[in-house]
Amino acid sequence: MERRSFLKKASVAAGAGVLAACAGKTESTGAAGANPKLEWTLASSFPKNLDTIFGGAELFAKRVKELSSGQFIISVKAAGEIVAGTQVLDAVKNKTVQIGHTSSYYYFGQDATFAFDTAVPFGMTSRQHNAWMLHGGGQELMREFFKAHNVVNFMGGNTGTQMGGWFKKEIKSVEDLKGLKFRVGGFAGKVLSKLGVVPQQLPGDQVYPALEKGTIDGAEWVGPYDDEKLSFYKVAPHYYYPGWWEGGASLSFYVNSEEYEKLPELYKSIIAAASMEAHTDMQAKYDAKNPEAMANLMKNGTQLHPFPDDVMAASFKATQEVFAEESAKNPAFKKVFDQWIKFRYNEVQWFGIAEKSYTDFTTSNPWNP
Repeated sequence: MERRSFLKKASVAAGAGVLAACAGKTESTGAAGANPKLEWTLASSFPKNLDTIFGGAELFAKRVKELSSGQFIISVKAAGEIVAGTQVLDAVKNKTVQIGHTSSYYYFGQDATFAFDTAVPFGMTSRQHNAWMLHGGGQELMREFFKAHNVVNFMGGNTGTQMGGWFKKEIKSVEDLKGLKFRVGGFAGKVLSKLGVVPQQLPGDQVYPALEKGTIDGAEWVGPYDDEKLSFYKVAPHYYYPGWWEGGASLSFYVNSEEYEKLPELYKSIIAAASMEAHTDMQAKYDAKNPEAMANLMKNGTQLHPFPDDVMAASFKATQEVFAEESAKNPAFKKVFDQWIKFRYNEVQWFGIAEKSYTDFTTSNPWNP
């Protein structure tokens, strides 16, 4: 009798629990379960008209919303709407915003170690960088470094190997670089200054006017798709390659550490998944859009040139000098560099076998449609 009474009460209690659980699930919209509704602000370092780079943050926010069933909303703000593009890291550190989308080498002046998260001169390609970050210890090293800056970093896009920039006059030798006012920042600026270049740090929206007025003699940005939008070819017709300072420039999402730790585990997983999707998508977009953009630029009178051999050799030598100088004075930089350079060496050896021979052949035999 007591047993039957207990089972009856337990059955009623269980039924009530199921109903309560179902009601709670309905109110909090499915996959997110009982997780809270959050609204964050993301500051981007990029303008809206650069839809591929700025679009990486938009895709990220869209996927976070979808994966959280509308519970986790991230509002994306373009460069200048909250802070300037080069101030995004500080905005995240100081909790002006919870998250940012930016390039780490913008903060080279604070610590040269930041640059490894995006690209360094004569560094790795996008695939090699991915390998280093995901399976070569790079993510762990950079997470340790960013921890001191109150940031948790996530990969957030890659442009692939960039172009070397736009110049008003031809660059025929290292001599032509001396005294040249060139829009370039961070690590590349420090290397090029050894060759006589006068580096100029300018945000994207100021580059065209500076070229047009003659305030600068040349400028680098990303590659054909973005560069065509910015119309550099109209005032600086000589387009050089490769951008040896950005063999595979990776973008990043920076999350304030304290805000990140407050997140439910589900939301942390969503950020990781959404950032990786945005990271992969950006490279694919550039690879799909750059060929047509390059063709358009050539139709509009762009003159395409490889950097002369002596410029490449002198730049490589200067890069090695800068790495040695920075390693001698910056322990954080040296710690990352020592591990990074070994991984790079092995990657270059491997890519020089199958990858290079295949690319060399297919480039020579394009198989026209």
